[in-house]
Amino acid sequence: PRLVKEVASKTSDVAGDGTTTATILAQAICTVEGQKNVAAGLNPMALKRGIDKAVDALVSDLESMAKATDDHKEIAQVGTISANNDQTIGNIIAEAMGNVGKEGVITVEEAKGLETTLEVVEGMQFDRGYISPYFVTITEKMDAHLDDPIILIGEKKSANMKDMLPILEAIDPGTALVIIAEDIDGDALSTLVDKLPRGTLKIAAVKAPGFGDRRKEMLEDIAILTGGTVIREEKGFKLEQATIEMLGSAEKVTVNKENTVIVNGVGKKEAIDARVAQIRKQMESTTTDYDKEKLHERLAKLAGGVAVLYVGAATEVEMKEKKA
Repeated sequence: PRLVKEVASKTSDVAGDGTTTATILAQAICTVEGQKNVAAGLNPMALKRGIDKAVDALVSDLESMAKATDDHKEIAQVGTISANNDQTIGNIIAEAMGNVGKEGVITVEEAKGLETTLEVVEGMQFDRGYISPYFVTITEKMDAHLDDPIILIGEKKSANMKDMLPILEAIDPGTALVIIAEDIDGDALSTLVDKLPRGTLKIAAVKAPGFGDRRKEMLEDIAILTGGTVIREEKGFKLEQATIEMLGSAEKVTVNKENTVIVNGVGKKEAIDARVAQIRKQMESTTTDYDKEKLHERLAKLAGGVAVLYVGAATEVEMKEKKA
């Protein structure tokens, strides 16, 4: 029983479905054919090698029979079957797939009520908000909303006013500016906030996402998406030497206390496609599920999108069943 339980559990973790089929196959291998052949004198290791060969042949046959589908109705049917014949969830899964595409990420969260809903995140979102609430432009929502901003992407740990002044003076008055940096020191932050009431610049300063090497990669993703350059000293770029040509741009950027969303960056399609291909290669070579998941998230933000399925249920048991 413990072995069969392990088989079902691993199948669920890897594929998210197929536990019944896996259990039946495990039972047949272990108790019906397996034990019978071992009892008849067959070497267990030879039996295992035979099973492995049969698995390879069957998987190859199944892959040749598999039918890819982009049709909304067929995706909804597959989703419905996977969701224990819940047609509502099946339709929402199809809608999510239609919105984010094959490269997108669909996550499942618990809803606060009974209703199951879908939320699609438009653009590239990362989980870092504004450095100061003084950057808020919509007080009811506590959001900073900037249209057609230029985007300064820096990696310096504590950007100070002396370093930032040359690029700030080069920007036309009234231009919206988003600054993404690991941190901004107190004097520089005070000066930026001071510029807001005077209307010199529309500004939002945001903390850079991620940590360590992952942060470097995510900043590079943002730069490619927005057509900018990461101002990084190890690449030979210093903040005080930054030019307007190094800044990225987007149709709009929305920032709240916890998240930043960049919509329609002006990066070149060829550069984005090359970055996507690079991330795919990294996904193929990585050995840990965590790294693969993080790479998939980056891929979705560049090439697809992110959809969140909020599952509603009346009881904890129902919630667990629906989420599974």
